[in-house]
This record gives sequence, C-alpha cells and structure tokens, in this order.
Amino acid sequence: MPPNFEKLAIGDLIDGPTFAVSRESIRLFCDGSLDYNPLHLDDDYMKNSFGKTNFGGIIMHGMTNFGLITRMITDWAYPAGAVHRRLETRWVKPVKPGDTIQPVGIIKAKQGTERSRWVLIDVLVRNQNDEKVATGEAMVEFPSLV
Repeated sequence: MPPNFEKLAIGDLIDGPTFAVSRESIRLFCDGSLDYNPLHLDDDYMKNSFGKTNFGGIIMHGMTNFGLITRMITDWAYPAGAVHRRLETRWVKPVKPGDTIQPVGIIKAKQGTERSRWVLIDVLVRNQNDEKVATGEAMVEFPSLV
C-alpha cells in the first residue's frame, strides 16, 4: 500500500532491501561506474596503511550505499506519486565482501506548502552486526492536493 502523506507520522520507518556484498558485486560496480580504484580491487594494495587507517582488504564503493538508499526511497515514494528530490549521505564505516547491508529510513519531519507537500527522512545503512555504515538525509515531494 502506498504511503499516504496525511497518515505519515514522525518516527515512521521505511525498510529497504538487504544486499549481500561480494567481490563480484564490487567488481560489477567498478564496471558500471568505470571506477577501478585499487581500493575496490587490489587486496595487496589495501593491506597498506592509509594514514591511521588500515582496511585489511578491499572495500565496497560508498556509492553502493547511495544506490540502495535511493532504491528504498523510490520504491516507497513512487507508488504514491511522490518524487525523491534530495539525498545527502556520509560514509561512516567501510563495507567489505561478506557483509550484508540494509538501508532504513525514519520520517523526521513533514510540511505542506501552498504548492507541495514535503517529507524529510533520516536515512542510514547498517551491516549484519547492526553497525551504521552510512547516514544521511533524504527529501521526498508528494503531489499537492490542488
């Protein structure tokens, strides 16, 4: 059932799809984005330290989090005729092959104007250990009643 703007409440949850991260999924994202950075492909390179950080192996593209959040918001909003207008994210923790991640949205605010109706959503992605790997904020515009 599509979301109904009038019935949405602060704190309502939006569940996104789970995604099992693998070397293959990382490689496919490299191919699709044309981003062949060794961070995502070369285990030997990633055994080095980067300042104070040692990843211990390849990591997933952060934009994969962005894509999963976008899918979650679009799957939720589109059936109601709403449009995903804005997304800001921050990567909090690296994601590695073998991790399973899932985005979630939490309704933060809603506002109606003369011409439109808006919903502000806190978004985050968690891994299988319930650790936050990405956080952010999305905005969705619902059709006006006029």
